[in-house]
Amino acid sequence: MMEKVKPFVDGIIVRLLSRKLMVWMTATYFMLVGEALTSSDWVAISLAYIGMQGVADIAATWKHGK
Repeated sequence: MMEKVKPFVDGIIVRLLSRKLMVWMTATYFMLVGEALTSSDWVAISLAYIGMQGVADIAATWKHGK
């Protein structure tokens, strides 16, 4: 039974929470609650990841089409 449940749950999690959102939520947590990041660090992390993901998306679209 777990063989069927795990892929189903994984699929839902992947659809609901993208990697970009997870990075943003983690950085936001450390900035607000953990006080481990400054706001400028948060912006740098967010922009770097979004930029890298955007380049990867463009490359995948260019290679495989839409």
